[in-house]
Amino acid sequence: MRQHVMLPTWSGHPYLMLPESVGWYWEEPDHVVERPEGTWQTYSIHVIMSGKGFLEYGGKVHTLQRGDAFLYYPNREQKYYSSREEPWSVRWVHFYGPELHAFLTERGFHVSPLWTLKQVKPWEEAHEELMQECLAHNFTHVTRLSGLVYWVLAEFINQSIPLTASKSAEALERIHQILPLMRRRAAEPFILEEWAAEAQVSPYYFCKLFKKATQMTPSTFMTTCRMQMAKQLLLEKADWPVSRVAEQAGYATISYFHRKFQEHEGMTPLEFRTLFWNRLG
Repeated sequence: MRQHVMLPTWSGHPYLMLPESVGWYWEEPDHVVERPEGTWQTYSIHVIMSGKGFLEYGGKVHTLQRGDAFLYYPNREQKYYSSREEPWSVRWVHFYGPELHAFLTERGFHVSPLWTLKQVKPWEEAHEELMQECLAHNFTHVTRLSGLVYWVLAEFINQSIPLTASKSAEALERIHQILPLMRRRAAEPFILEEWAAEAQVSPYYFCKLFKKATQMTPSTFMTTCRMQMAKQLLLEKADWPVSRVAEQAGYATISYFHRKFQEHEGMTPLEFRTLFWNRLG
C-alpha cells in the first residue's frame, strides 16, 4: 500500500528547506528504486518502520530493518528495495534548499548514506505531522511546510548514529527511556551504579552511552534538572525561603545551591525571583 503527496518546487524561495514529496509505503514487496547518478535533484530521507529491506552502497548490499535509515544527497546513485519475504514499512521525504549541502555536510552526513535512529518515535511523529499537513493543505501553507520538514530533519539529525554503530542502539534506547524517570527523581541523591543497573549496563558504559545519547554527562543532566526544578519552585512558591527551595531541589546546603544557581543562571536565586516578578509588573 502507498500513501504519498507530490508538491510543487520553487526556485529562489526564502526558506531553509521545503518538501518536494512525502510518503509512506507498506506491504509493498515489489518496492524497488534504482536511480543512476545525476538523475535525482533533491535530498531524501527514508526510515524503516518495520520489516526488512536492502540498500546497495560501496559495493555491498546492506540489510536494513526497523530504526535503520538512509539519507541521499542530490544527484547520487540510488539503489534500494524491500525484502519480498518481509516487506518493509518505510516512511520517506524528499526535500530541497540552497543551504542544505553546507548544513548537512558540516554535521557529517556526507560520509555515508547509512544511519540508524536511537529513537524512531520522535522522527515518526514529526513525519506524520508533515504527512497530514500535505494531505490536508498540499502547498497552500508554505511557511508551515517549511517548519515541519525542518522538524523532520532536526529529529533525524538528533537521533542518527552511523549504521555501523547500531550495536549500541538498543542500549541508547534504554538510556532515552529512563531520562523521564531520572528527571522526576533528580532531587534524590544521584547513585551512578543504580542508574547503570536500570539501563542494564556497567557504570563506565552508562556514562559513555549517556554522553552519546544526550551530549552531556549524567551529573550535568541531573544538575540541569535540579536547576529547572528550583526555578519552578522559586516562582510557584513565592512565599518559600530559598533554603526550602534548595532542599526540595535536592541540595543539602544553601551555600552549594547558591553557587550552582549562580553558575547556571548568572544571578542568585533571589535575584532570579525578583527579576521575574518585576518583568511581569
